[in-house]
Amino acid sequence: MEPSQKVEDKSQPSIATVTRRIQRLSLHLIPLPPLQCSPQLDMLTCAKANKQEVDVASLSSYMRGKHREIQEKIFDFFNSRPDLQTPTEISMKEHRELCLRQLLGLVREGKIKPFRYVVEDPAKYFAISEAVGSIDISLGIKFGVQYSLWGGSVLNLGTKKHRDKYFDGIDNLDYLGCFAMTELHHGSNVQGLQTVATFDPITDEFIIDTPNDGAIKWWIGNAAVHGKFATVFARLVLPTHDSKGVSDMGVHAFIVPIRDLKTHQPLPGIEINDCGHKIGLNGVDNGALRFRSVRIPRDNLLNRFGDVTRDGKYTSSLPTINKRFAATLGELVGGRVGLAHSSVGILKIAVTIAVRYSLLRQQFGPPKQPEVSILDYQSQQHKLMPMLASTYAFHFATQYLVEKYSEMKKTHDEQLVGDVHALSAGLKSYVTSFTAKSLSTCREACGGHGYAAVNRFGTLRNDHDIFQTFEGDNTVLLQQVAADLLKQYKDKFQGGALSVTWSYLRESMNTYLSQPNPVTARWESEDHLRDPKFQLDAFRYRTSRLLQSVAARLQKHTKTLGSFGAWNRCLNHLLTLAESHIESVILAKFIEAVQKYFLNSATKFIPFLSTCHIYKFEFLNCFECNFQLS
Repeated sequence: MEPSQKVEDKSQPSIATVTRRIQRLSLHLIPLPPLQCSPQLDMLTCAKANKQEVDVASLSSYMRGKHREIQEKIFDFFNSRPDLQTPTEISMKEHRELCLRQLLGLVREGKIKPFRYVVEDPAKYFAISEAVGSIDISLGIKFGVQYSLWGGSVLNLGTKKHRDKYFDGIDNLDYLGCFAMTELHHGSNVQGLQTVATFDPITDEFIIDTPNDGAIKWWIGNAAVHGKFATVFARLVLPTHDSKGVSDMGVHAFIVPIRDLKTHQPLPGIEINDCGHKIGLNGVDNGALRFRSVRIPRDNLLNRFGDVTRDGKYTSSLPTINKRFAATLGELVGGRVGLAHSSVGILKIAVTIAVRYSLLRQQFGPPKQPEVSILDYQSQQHKLMPMLASTYAFHFATQYLVEKYSEMKKTHDEQLVGDVHALSAGLKSYVTSFTAKSLSTCREACGGHGYAAVNRFGTLRNDHDIFQTFEGDNTVLLQQVAADLLKQYKDKFQGGALSVTWSYLRESMNTYLSQPNPVTARWESEDHLRDPKFQLDAFRYRTSRLLQSVAARLQKHTKTLGSFGAWNRCLNHLLTLAESHIESVILAKFIEAVQKYFLNSATKFIPFLSTCHIYKFEFLNCFECNFQLS
């Protein structure tokens, strides 16, 4: 071959092809003439445009559903009680006491009793939680610690004797409690917890001990000031080996009283410290707990998945530590569901404030003419409109998650438990990360006025920031999603059935990967590019391609680096896979919700449909998935 000869690389598109592709993809974003009916958000002069004819009641009813009434009841209660509204300037101590008064007032005066809904009607519980969090995020978190975490652990991990003993006290707030899982050295790695609960067969008690500083329970909500009980997660140790020669039975949950019910003083052996002032959520009294040979009755073991008899024998319907641990965490997934749902609620508040301000605020304009609304500027629309679209999308996706979670609580189906665990991990991670970034964007979009504390952006941003760490670090949770996808991928090729949540991968692995990229090689007409089926196919193609390529990379690197080394080598690829899958789920639920609304309503709400299109377009530049097998 002569040096001057060029070898055509047919694996890469030509410049002409790329140019044509960009031109085609941009056509559907260009506004059409006003006489044409276009289901997109045209570049209107927002502040002066005629208002859309929107059936607000119908849309609100569709969005908020049957629980709208109880949310309105909560808003009415706080509107009638200005003494319970959080002022702009407040000290940590005052904020903590106000937060407690807000919770007591809501439950005892407002007659909102959410505890029974934790198991009976989770959707109603999460609707209450969203409304409460919109009043003050600190109040929402304190509410969640009491009912979802402390109360939920008693209901979900305990048995009838625990519910009978503690239900009323938790419900009416006589038994304020904590959820003591996280330790100084272990947060996400729950199986690595070091706190020990040793059974004493002579006294029929467990002895709770903190063996070292790293095992101190840390960041425990309600612990520093108000908590009277704690659900403590500790390693259950028997004094003698069982028949298999094992004395450590793994992590279990125990009810441990931490303060005297009358004097409110710490009980013997309980050392309580205050975690102090935080970046946000200073209405929540986070504390640290150390246990020094604290004795509790054997009945205080939350024994749904494992128990100890009077003579010190361990019994369980689940054969291994790993299965018991998985069952325990499966019952605690409601906290993750709640965080995803609450994060969307916070995003709704911020986007509403930013969009309303942008419509009213006027700045610059054509020479010798009135100034125009800042939402008329393309840059402001680019900041806020995709965010508004995503807020709608996340609303419907988290609604779907709540529905799946509610179904899981009713059926206890093992497959559904796995689906909800992975889906809640992915949505919690994705939504809270998006909201955290969006809160800063909303503040910036409101200029100097957005910096005023009264406009809430600073409080919302600071209080929400920890949502990215609560209930599992977001990066760790995305890895759980990726691991589950790889398991489904492996099971599919071994003849197993894919779970309901991931069922689209069956079609995608069989069909999509045998065809060219749907964005670059299929029809390019406007109707096709706007077709929801094409758009969803494109999202799912991307996930399938990422899944196939990361599986090949892991297989390659495991031979030389081992499984852990291979996973770390491919980590960014795995995180992209998880995010891609979650985006596919979000889009699917958004399309489904929009289509359902138009089927059930005679009202044509064009901006609502437009948000769906904007959301989808945000990700069109991600479909090339250029991870190499290296």
